[in-house]
Amino acid sequence: MAMPPDTRTSRLRAWMLEGLSDMAKGRPGEPQATEPAKLEHKGQPWWRVMCLTGVDYFSTLGYQPGIAALAAGVLSPVATIVLVIVTLAGALPVYRRVAAESPHGEGSIAMLSRLLSKWKGKLFVLTLLGFAATDFLITITLSAADASTHLVENPHLESALHDKQVLITLLLVALLGAVFLKGFLEAIGVAVALVGVYLALNLVVVITGLWEVLNNGHLVTDWTAALTAEHGNAFAMIGVALIVFPKLALGLSGFETGVAVMPHIKGDADDTETRPAGRIRGAKKLLTTSALIMSVFLIATSFITTVLIPHQEFESGGKANGRALAYLAHEYLGNTFGTIYDVSTIAILWFAGASAMAGLLNLMPRYLPKYGMAPHWARAVRPMVIVFTLVAFLVTWLFDADVDAQGGAYATGVLVLISSAAIAVTIAAHRAGQRALTFVFGAISAVFLYTTVVNVIERPDGVKISACFIAGIILISFLSRLWRAFELRVTHVELDEMAERFIRDISNRTPRFIANEPDNRDVAEYRDKIEQIRSDNDLAGQEDFVFIEVTVTDPSEFEAVLTAKGEVMHDRYRVLTVESSSVSNALAALLLHARDITGVRPHIYFEWTEGDPMANFLRFFLLGRGEVAPVTREILREAEPDRTRRPRVHVG
Repeated sequence: MAMPPDTRTSRLRAWMLEGLSDMAKGRPGEPQATEPAKLEHKGQPWWRVMCLTGVDYFSTLGYQPGIAALAAGVLSPVATIVLVIVTLAGALPVYRRVAAESPHGEGSIAMLSRLLSKWKGKLFVLTLLGFAATDFLITITLSAADASTHLVENPHLESALHDKQVLITLLLVALLGAVFLKGFLEAIGVAVALVGVYLALNLVVVITGLWEVLNNGHLVTDWTAALTAEHGNAFAMIGVALIVFPKLALGLSGFETGVAVMPHIKGDADDTETRPAGRIRGAKKLLTTSALIMSVFLIATSFITTVLIPHQEFESGGKANGRALAYLAHEYLGNTFGTIYDVSTIAILWFAGASAMAGLLNLMPRYLPKYGMAPHWARAVRPMVIVFTLVAFLVTWLFDADVDAQGGAYATGVLVLISSAAIAVTIAAHRAGQRALTFVFGAISAVFLYTTVVNVIERPDGVKISACFIAGIILISFLSRLWRAFELRVTHVELDEMAERFIRDISNRTPRFIANEPDNRDVAEYRDKIEQIRSDNDLAGQEDFVFIEVTVTDPSEFEAVLTAKGEVMHDRYRVLTVESSSVSNALAALLLHARDITGVRPHIYFEWTEGDPMANFLRFFLLGRGEVAPVTREILREAEPDRTRRPRVHVG
C-alpha cells in the first residue's frame, strides 16, 4: 500500500529538520538547562584536528604554485618567500591571539561584534559574514573546479573528458552536498588519511624535482640569469615581489578554518567554559605546525615548478595551468604515479570543500537565526546544505568552473577575514594595556589592509562577488526579521521573589495587568492610569491591577531571557519592571508565564498608540516600541493557537 502524501511530507520534514537546535521555542515558564562549568572532553588530539583544517590549507598546493608562476613569473620563489614571511610573522601571531581570545570557534567575527552594539554591530557582523561566505563558498567551487582540472588533464582521461569541466565540477559539488545530507561522520579520520597521503606524495614530487634541478645545473643558472635580466638587482626583485604579493594571498587560506575547528580539540581535564586552557594550547600548536609545514612546501614547490616548467604551460590552456605539481608528477615520475597523485589531489581538493561546508554550517547558524535574520529552520543542517549547494552551483556556472577567474574572489574573502582578525587582536591588545603588542599587531593590520586594498584594485571582481553575498545576506536577513516580527522570541522568563508574589497573590481571581510606559512614576501617574483604564473598559472599582513597565535595552537583539522584578510604588501600586529588546514580546511572554503559573487566563489593558500605524510598526521593527497593543495581541495569537487559553488583550 502506498504511503499517504501527508505521511510522506511529515517524514520528509522530520528528516530535513533532524537535529534542529531549538533555542527559542521553549514556552515561557519552563526551566532551562544550565551550562556545565566544565567542558565535556569529547575531542581529538590537536594534530588530528590539524588535518581537518589542513584539507583546506594544504590542498592549496594543488593550485598555488601555478597561480604564483602566473602572477610573478620567474620571480615566483622570491614572492613566495615574502608570502611565507607574512604568514609566519603576521597571520600566525594574529590567529594564535584569536585562538586565545575566542576559543569556542567564533573567530575574529565574534571578537569584533563585541566592539559594536545594537544595529551597528549587527550590520557589521552581516558584512563580515558576507566576506566569510565568499571565502568558504569559493573554497568549495574553486577546489571542485581544480579537482576537475586534474581529472580532465589526466593523460588517461583527457580525450574522454575534454570540455566537460563544468559538468564534472557541478557533479563534485552535488556529491559534496549529498554527503552532508546523508550525515558527515568521521570527518577527522578521513582528513588524517587524506592529508597524510597527499603530503607524502607531494614530498616525493618535491624531492624528485630538487634532484632533477641538482642534476641539471644549467636550470638554476638559466633561472638566475632570467631573474637578473628582468629585475636587475636584489632590491628590485624584493620590490616587485612585494607588489605582486597580494596575488599570492590564496596561500594564506586556512587560518580562519583553523580557529573555527577549535571546539573539536581535546583540552585538559580542568578546562572550563570560560577558560579552556588546554584547548587554546592545542589550537596554537595546530596553527603553528600547519603554518610551518605549509611554508616549507610553498617555498620548495614554487622553486621547482618555476625552474622545471616552461612558463607557457602555466597559461590558460597549458598543461600546468591549475595543476603545476601534477604536471611534474607525470613528467618525471610517470603516468602511473601521476595518476595516483591526481587521485590524491582530487580527493583532498574535494574534501577541502567539505571543510569549507563545515565552516559555513558552523558560522551561519551561529549568528543569523540568533539575530532573527534567518528562518527558524536555518538551525538545521540539511536545509542549509541545500541552500549552500545551490549557491555553489550558481557560482560554478557564472565562473565557468575557471580556477583563475575565482582566485580574486577567494583572495578577497581570505584577506578581509585576516585583516579583520588583525584589527580585532590589535584592539584586544590595546584594551589589555599591551603597548608593544598593540604596535606590532597594528603594523600587521596595516600590511594586511594594504594587501586587501591592492587585491581589490587589481581584481575588483572579488569584491563585487563579496558585495553580492553581503547584499544578499543583508536583504534576506531583514526580510526574515520582518517575516518573524510577530514571533515570540523570549527564551525563558525569570521572576524575582517580589514579582512572583504579585502574580500568586492574584491567582485566586482574574489576573489583570496594565501596560504602562514609565514617565514620572509618581502617585498621580499610577492613579490617573487606573482611573482611565476603568473608565475606558467600564470596570468596577474593586478590580485589582498590576502594572507592567518595559524598558527597551537593545532593540536589535532577537532572542533573550526575560527577567521581571517586582516593586511596590508609593505603598500601594504593584509594578513589574522588565528590561527587553521589545515591549510587545516582553508583555506577551510575561502574560503567558502568568497564565502558566496561575492556571487562569490573564487580561492586559492598553491605550491606543497615537500616530500613523505604519510608522509605529517600523518603530516596533527597528526600535522595539511603537504599535504595542495590536502587536502584543498578534504575538499571543501566534504563540497560543487555542483562543480559550490565550491571554485577553483590551485596548481603550
